Amino acid sequence: MNSFGWRDAVRISLLLLVACLVLFPIAAAILGGFKTSGELRVTPFSIPEVWRTEFYGAILTDPSFWRYLGNSLFIACATVFLTLILGSMAAFVFSHIRFFGSGFIMSYLLMGMMFPVAASIVPLFIQIRDVGLLDSAWGVILPQTAFGLGFSILLFKTFFDQLPKELFEASRIDGISYVGFFLRFTLPLSTPILGTVAVFVFVTSWNNYLLPLVVLNSSDQFPWTLGMMQFRGEFIVEWNRILAFVTLTLLPALVFFVGAQKYIVAGLSAGAVKG
Repeated sequence: MNSFGWRDAVRISLLLLVACLVLFPIAAAILGGFKTSGELRVTPFSIPEVWRTEFYGAILTDPSFWRYLGNSLFIACATVFLTLILGSMAAFVFSHIRFFGSGFIMSYLLMGMMFPVAASIVPLFIQIRDVGLLDSAWGVILPQTAFGLGFSILLFKTFFDQLPKELFEASRIDGISYVGFFLRFTLPLSTPILGTVAVFVFVTSWNNYLLPLVVLNSSDQFPWTLGMMQFRGEFIVEWNRILAFVTLTLLPALVFFVGAQKYIVAGLSAGAVKG
């Protein structure tokens, strides 16, 4: 039996420190939704003296909250669906088909990962306006899908390259086409990487603020990141309601992340060891 050494103590201490740094702001946000504005100004990080549930209750009974949540779910799920379909198909082509310029096209797509979204917001806005997608959910979904394709293709291709080549050769001998092999073999074997990409894309889309702010004008189309601004008045900011709002909107992303956690670990580690 291995003895507990100083390396283990240092490792555990660092992990606990990181966990505290992550969990402390979340705990403060959850507790802040139970406090009055005066308590938040005086003791923002303490446990509430009186647990006030009216702020959470007001959010849950507000129809606009559910509308914002539904808009965010639609945008995030549509972005995930398009990214999984387009990214997996493109990565399959780069992994199994060799053609002139494939390396250049792959490098061109990966260059998009180094291009910040904020730097392209003005030409992107002009393009969205010209195609008639301004103030539409698809004006957010399509750019999010485009910006996420480089990262998703990289993950998909790394995973596809580790699949047994013998399986592909045997299917070709049996007369199965590329499309048939992709649908019948590649996708069923790629559940871990599909879950990994889905989680990253979903969380990124769920927390996106800049693109919806530029594209959407109507409050009926707002996701939760823009709906949160309803609590910012001209003279006062209702921080307790904002914290309650943020806490409730974190739950769908948290549930999605916990449900796909095992796929994230399997997908990221699948290509780490060859053989």
